[in-house]
Amino acid sequence: MKSAVIIPTYNECENIARLIADLRSLPHNLSVIVVDDNSPDGTGAIAAACAASDAQVQVIHRPAKLGLGTAHIAGFKLALASGFEQILTMDADYSHHPRYIDGLLQLGATHDLVIGSRYVPGGKVVGSSALRRAISRAANRTARTALHLQAGDCTAAFRCYSSAVLHAIQPETIRSEGYSFLIELLWRAQHSGWRISELPVTYEDRRFGQSKISAREIFKALATVVRLYQNQSAAGNFSALAKGSTHGSH
Repeated sequence: MKSAVIIPTYNECENIARLIADLRSLPHNLSVIVVDDNSPDGTGAIAAACAASDAQVQVIHRPAKLGLGTAHIAGFKLALASGFEQILTMDADYSHHPRYIDGLLQLGATHDLVIGSRYVPGGKVVGSSALRRAISRAANRTARTALHLQAGDCTAAFRCYSSAVLHAIQPETIRSEGYSFLIELLWRAQHSGWRISELPVTYEDRRFGQSKISAREIFKALATVVRLYQNQSAAGNFSALAKGSTHGSH
């Protein structure tokens, strides 16, 4: 199947060229779509130089820092318009390592959404502070409990989607921003009956650049959980998007 990986970027000049090279060297002929939010450190220009020498690398240059959710949407639109059947997303900082791409694609052959998960047996976190790990686990536990999500890692951006699930759940209509976008996308997929699985991965804290996680992102994620919890009945609106017996659950 034709596969592409979407990489949202903001100030990732130390990582992006190496990551593109690593992804393009994988034995999957994987295309790369970089969505850059006008990084002042020149990330967009570095990605453009990579694209100039490789037709399977594309760059979407956005005018400002518009956020993770809309970056995913922009990448999804281009990937779907280009006919890709498996569409991956990952961070640019090597916290999501390219060595797991093969496993995501293999599971993606039989599932509609595969999550590279820190919080299933075999998954782990390396290099993050104890406080950050505690906050992440608490956020995931809250989302799982309130929204009855079956995935262990609800906020991970390391994912593989089938084109069918993206066409059906229409990410461009999601209200949430930042990492809360990922929670709502998962919520829609589960409540629409699409096949979801998780692959254990080791999440490694970034070596270069600065983290994009902030108190504001945490607040937005919690606000999204509250909104979705208050509108659980809206899940029925998405069930019609599933194709009955052609989709299983986890």
